[in-house]
This record gives sequence, C-alpha cells and structure tokens, in this order.
Amino acid sequence: MVMSRLLTFALVADAAVTAAAGLLMAVFAASLSSLLGLPGPLLQSAGFVLLPYAAGVGYLGSRARVPAAAIWAVIVLNVLWAVDSVALLFTGWIAPTGLGMTFVIFQAIVVAALAELQYFGLRQSHPARGDQKPYGAVSASS
Repeated sequence: MVMSRLLTFALVADAAVTAAAGLLMAVFAASLSSLLGLPGPLLQSAGFVLLPYAAGVGYLGSRARVPAAAIWAVIVLNVLWAVDSVALLFTGWIAPTGLGMTFVIFQAIVVAALAELQYFGLRQSHPARGDQKPYGAVSASS
C-alpha cells in the first residue's frame, strides 16, 4: 500500500510522542511516581515497552509503502493502549493523584486521537501495484 501524507504524518507523530513519553517514563519513573501517584515499576516498564514500539512505528512512518496489516496493527495497539489506560483507573490497582489521573486520561486521549488519524490516513492511502484490494477492504468471505 502507498501511504497517504496524513498516514505518514500520523505515524511519525505517534513515534515522536511515544518515544518522548517512553523516555520520560523510563528515566524519570521514580520522580514521576511520587508526583503522579502511579507505581514507579509500572511507569518504568511502560516506558521501556514504548521505546521499541516507537522505533517500529517510526520505521513504518519512514517507508513509502507498507502492508496495510502493519498499519492496522498499530491502530489496534493504540486503541487497546487508550482503553486499557482508562480502564486501569477503575481497577483499584493504582491510586493516582489528581495529576496522575489527568496524565493517564490525557495520554489515552492523545493515543486515541493518533489511532483515529492513522485510520483516516489509511483510508486515504491507495493500493500498491499488484495489491488485490484497497487498504483494508474485507471480502464477503472474510
């Protein structure tokens, strides 16, 4: 699939924001923990998970052509991250401060917005020569 400008932008923005958040959480987990009321190991683990994810998304954003399935994977992972982030607030496993709640909700909104941009960018993309169907069209037999 040949990526649209919107999709390229959304992937590169996702990679940049994710790398910055991951680095911040991985390096400053202890300081953020007391400020946000979130467990330091959770912040640090999340940060370390985000760094390779950001690299992968950045790699996709640097390509002119990518498989639609790879973009769908990014979209689904972003939606899951956003939903799980908000759900975490209702589990009782964490006791965030007001700022911590704001942080969790804000990053969930940003991730969901990036997933939406990626979805619309995917819809604007077009098949590469030899592709059987548009970006993510589903056949009746699927």
